[in-house]
Amino acid sequence: MIPTGPYDAILVLSFGGPEGPDEVLPFLENVTRGRQIPPERLAAVAGHYAQFGGVSPINAATRDLMAALTLQVAVGGPQLPIYWGNRNWRPLLADTVAQMAADGVGRAVCFVTSAYGGYSSCRQYLEDIARARAQVGAGAPVIDKLRPFFDHPGFIDPFVRSTRAALASLEPDLAGRAHLVFSAHSVPLAQAEVTDYAAEVAEASRLVAERVGAGHPWSLAWQSRSGPASQPWLEPEIGDRLTALAGAGAGAVVVVPIGFIADHLEVVYDLDTEAAGLGRRLGLHLVRAATPGTAPDFVAMIPELIAERTDPTTSTRRLGSLPPRPADCPDGCCLPRPRGDVGARDAPGHQRR
Repeated sequence: MIPTGPYDAILVLSFGGPEGPDEVLPFLENVTRGRQIPPERLAAVAGHYAQFGGVSPINAATRDLMAALTLQVAVGGPQLPIYWGNRNWRPLLADTVAQMAADGVGRAVCFVTSAYGGYSSCRQYLEDIARARAQVGAGAPVIDKLRPFFDHPGFIDPFVRSTRAALASLEPDLAGRAHLVFSAHSVPLAQAEVTDYAAEVAEASRLVAERVGAGHPWSLAWQSRSGPASQPWLEPEIGDRLTALAGAGAGAVVVVPIGFIADHLEVVYDLDTEAAGLGRRLGLHLVRAATPGTAPDFVAMIPELIAERTDPTTSTRRLGSLPPRPADCPDGCCLPRPRGDVGARDAPGHQRR
């Protein structure tokens, strides 16, 4: 049984998303508040949501994860109440922290639904927590964020299985020479240069590719950029990568959404709609690997991460060669992005063709 240590509760912190057509524009305005995003840009992104009835899959995915986590901790601990808050949409984090305070929670451990370091994927969530606690005031619980888990077997192994399953869905002659394209949310280059985000994504991709085996060639691409064309972001974009692979004679591609733990809109639109459509036009046989979602080993990883913080004798399960990150981010780690861009993970972007 995993000890509870100093904690009274578990907080699951996610990005949030609209759950109906009337919520789309208010959600996008909330995401981009203060960034002077043109109305036509928001309208274009709202059109992506409209193709799915105005509903982002992210909240349903978080509910499923919480249900699975509830069962997991009931059996193996830590047997603590589980709360859910979002950065950008209901249930908003400040409301959740207020409820935790009302329930008498004094200290909580927080699982953020992002595997990586970086500003948007790590530091900004710490800022969200600090802002929510300040809004609640003196009675707000202390909240400790768990470490990024890009190198944990519970994150890597589900991708290995789903990539193998995607390969198995291809005709044998295509599967044997399929190229693996790992995809994650792009960020401005100026942001990437001062964080470990890109290196961690590359390491996770390498770990999956090597464990899939069979010598499949693989490469990393970036998706969903949403900043101005004048601002350099991580490249190549996935559309450019697919175009290059088709030109080089690749017959089949397995897209592995290594940047996501579940099928967010950036997966079902930017990959399953835009990238898949481009693949058809290019004559590529393109299939996508599933995200971890509620895979048992992924869910079991969360109590393991909690045990790392509560029990100093717990062995840390890590893969790969990158040095371990500290349990708590030091000051100055994962600096904020430059102002003026929409920002990574803020909204699905248009791929440049």
